[in-house]
Amino acid sequence: MTLYTRFAAHLDAVLDTLVAAGDLPAGLNRTPVTVEPPRDTTHGDLATNAAMVLAKPAGTNPRALAEKIAAKLGALDEVESVSVAGPGFINLSLTEDTWRAELSAITDGGDDYGRSARGRGTTVNIEYVSANPTGPMHMGHCRGAVVGDALASLLEFAGNTVIREYYVNDAGGQVDTLARSVHLRYREALGETIEIPEGLYPGDYLVPVGQALAQEFGDRYVDAPESEWLVLFRKSAVAAMLVLIKADLALLGIHHDLFSSEAELQAAGKPEEAEKELRSRDLIYDGVLEAPKGQELEDWEPVVLPLFRSTQFGDDQDRPIRKSSGEWTYFGADLAYHYQKAQSADALIDIWGADHAGTVKRIVAAVQALTGGKTKFDVKLVQMVRLLRGGEPVKMSKRSGNFVTLADVVNEVGKDVVRFTMLTRKADAQMDFDFAKVVEASKDNPVFYVQYAHARIASLKRKVAEAGISCKTIDLSQLDTQDLALVKLAAQFPRVVDTAAQAREPHRIAFYLYDLAASLHALWNAGKDDPTRRFLIADNAALTCARLFLADAIGQVIRNGLGIMGVQAVQEM
Repeated sequence: MTLYTRFAAHLDAVLDTLVAAGDLPAGLNRTPVTVEPPRDTTHGDLATNAAMVLAKPAGTNPRALAEKIAAKLGALDEVESVSVAGPGFINLSLTEDTWRAELSAITDGGDDYGRSARGRGTTVNIEYVSANPTGPMHMGHCRGAVVGDALASLLEFAGNTVIREYYVNDAGGQVDTLARSVHLRYREALGETIEIPEGLYPGDYLVPVGQALAQEFGDRYVDAPESEWLVLFRKSAVAAMLVLIKADLALLGIHHDLFSSEAELQAAGKPEEAEKELRSRDLIYDGVLEAPKGQELEDWEPVVLPLFRSTQFGDDQDRPIRKSSGEWTYFGADLAYHYQKAQSADALIDIWGADHAGTVKRIVAAVQALTGGKTKFDVKLVQMVRLLRGGEPVKMSKRSGNFVTLADVVNEVGKDVVRFTMLTRKADAQMDFDFAKVVEASKDNPVFYVQYAHARIASLKRKVAEAGISCKTIDLSQLDTQDLALVKLAAQFPRVVDTAAQAREPHRIAFYLYDLAASLHALWNAGKDDPTRRFLIADNAALTCARLFLADAIGQVIRNGLGIMGVQAVQEM
């Protein structure tokens, strides 16, 4: 139990006492009650809104209720003082020994400090990346990949069982285009001079695929009609692209549990199952869409199509699940896919590019309809990343044909720099990735600033050992108010994990780690002007050992946070 959950339990016990005494009615909803750090640290260490949110349903005065709660909280051994502010906010200041005990709790918790059981018993399926299997990963895929993977780790840390899934779009026209592009490379491998026409994939990454097919089949399909080789070449090309994609993702430390094939989904009749289920609830009907606005009537023919009643869920029109050709629309295929995912998960999360924002409402509505509202479904939108070098846009990659490959970026700046940088802004905010800035050694570069904090701590451990100081016993009473201020921030980590997991926002971990690193650096730098503030004081082993213990605990929190982000903490820089 962490400090914040412990005080939430203390508060619950106080409220139970007030109910028993008749000062509060039984059965009040306590969900809105919070225990958190006050916005202004001069107000104390903890604050609760209990009186403010309970007074109205209890039919009592919030200030009077706050005074009763405060009196009982003030009797706790861990509380130094308590005050009621404004109309009924309660502020608590804790004893220094309480913070020293929390410092020991961080060390005792180790790699599990901050881990939660909130999500225990809940399975969450997170689908992310899901790039078309038509080439290697490019930087357009990178941010969603990192956000999805970090979110998966965050939810696991919060106690959930997580399924990491990649949806392979291998049933659309893009994979037929891929097969035709590979057929050209196949002919090229057999000695033919080729030109890549517009509309096909020009990247050199298809050359080895064509060579492998040439080695396997010789010239059997050079002059054969497309109907004889399209399916074969498509299957081989998609398999080869998935090998490339998995290798690129591995460079970022990303490994999915499940790769689901759209083609296999359709072959198994899953879209028909979803349609049948929705028809049974009168949520799909056969109808005619209105003529598109701005088109002459002679350019449009009314066609009867199966339509999902998405207007019932706030959409501007009902949406077809099949095309006039009988093929499934993207929406129709997505319905079936999400219906399948919902069979093995309590909650679904999709990580999508921001350009798909217009389709979120209808797919969320359809999934809620299919599952009867039993499966929670959330779509997180991720904005594109603009690549810069020294403020100038980065030129495209010749190897890929028309994009910057993820592999080239990771190979240049490293996995950890890429992953951390992608989490330094909220996912739906615009982002610039400047090759010069992300490796800059300054406090303006969060990647460097956080890693430097951990490296400083590792360096301190080495220097204390070199100084011949043995820390077999630790006297935490040596730590003063300035030292303990750092503990107060470190103790917020479990709460940050909890709120970040609930909000599905892994960037909150990066923000928190930057603040924690800044506080460590500030305390460290204070020793430059005041020798008594140094972490290593050669002639004061007791204080040195206490501050090393403090630094070690901060390093543990940094490692735990970086672990959620998929970033390795460095020992030196």
